[in-house]
Amino acid sequence: MKITRVNTYFVRPRWGFVEIETDEGFTGWGEAVLEGHAKAVLACVDEMSDYLIGADPANIEDIWTTLYRAGFYRGGGVMMSAISGIDQALWDIKGKVFGAPVYELLGGKCHDRMKIYCWVGGDRPSDVGAAALEKKNEGFCAIKMNATEELQMLDSYDKIDATLERVAAIRESCGKYFGIAIDFHGRVHKPMAKVLAKKLEEFDPMFIEEPVLCESMEDFKEIAASCNVPIATGERLFSKYDFKRLLTAGGVDIIQPDLSHAGGITEVKKIAAMAEAYDVALAPHCPLGPIALAACLNVDAISYNAVIQEQSIGIHYNVGKSVLDYVNNKDDFKFTDGFVELPKLPGIGVDVNKELVLEENKTPHNWKNPVWRHADGSIAEW
Repeated sequence: MKITRVNTYFVRPRWGFVEIETDEGFTGWGEAVLEGHAKAVLACVDEMSDYLIGADPANIEDIWTTLYRAGFYRGGGVMMSAISGIDQALWDIKGKVFGAPVYELLGGKCHDRMKIYCWVGGDRPSDVGAAALEKKNEGFCAIKMNATEELQMLDSYDKIDATLERVAAIRESCGKYFGIAIDFHGRVHKPMAKVLAKKLEEFDPMFIEEPVLCESMEDFKEIAASCNVPIATGERLFSKYDFKRLLTAGGVDIIQPDLSHAGGITEVKKIAAMAEAYDVALAPHCPLGPIALAACLNVDAISYNAVIQEQSIGIHYNVGKSVLDYVNNKDDFKFTDGFVELPKLPGIGVDVNKELVLEENKTPHNWKNPVWRHADGSIAEW
């Protein structure tokens, strides 16, 4: 079998899809995007297609290694996201050839289903108590929220108190044992991160996420020492080598590689195994579309340390189109009692609505991250 064509598509709200065609009629789908940089990633996929045309799609490790190593320059968000989408599509083809879900080809499941969580509150969190209760009433047992608006390195404690009030509202409305994940989103710098993490202890969070950016990964150990709350991070890391440094530095309890940023299924299954050796849990990052979610679930299925899965149905970023709009097998993504079943279809597990994909690609989106500024005019972390 040979690869004959590589197609790329822009789809709302902010995603990019990759379709790989073969001479034997098998087609694979991947999700290649770096939020706010979809044009760059899909252009990179097009550039990499020179290495793909004529190759045997079964040789996933060799193709992955060629894309990563043969170009001399490597790593980073754009190139690794392009490789991620290609890798997902290749695994999709392989599963379809063998008539089995991808996780069956990777050793088989060690989970029957995966726990999931929902987002509440938006970029500038508000009304989270009521929103979390709504999700609890729908059967979910965990949510995630942004902790704060923008914070300077040293900032007013009224912003800290506002965060505590929001988390308290969730705890009051949903009870002591409802899961609350609190995303600092890299908006908080070390001086305030230590303060906020310590004060959040009383609410027993499921975890705090990105208390500082991984650019300062040496600080996680200090923040961990200042509180008794599990720390999660990793969405802005892109390879096993990045995660090697993170795991060696210590202080992190949960890693969150993104299957559309960190090298796809091939790389993240290795990252997950590395983390297991450090007794660190896996909770893949996925505020993205259905192909990325299905890729995550295939890696979750085979990873003993997988604990919970992010998904973007109902997330505040999804304007115009959402996850299941692009899926013909919608029932396979049904959530029951806060869990989702493992993929059922051969391949990655998504029957893509190609007609909608083609329609969306006629008017490519140009989604960009918002630009925030502090009161003094300086750029704030979003």
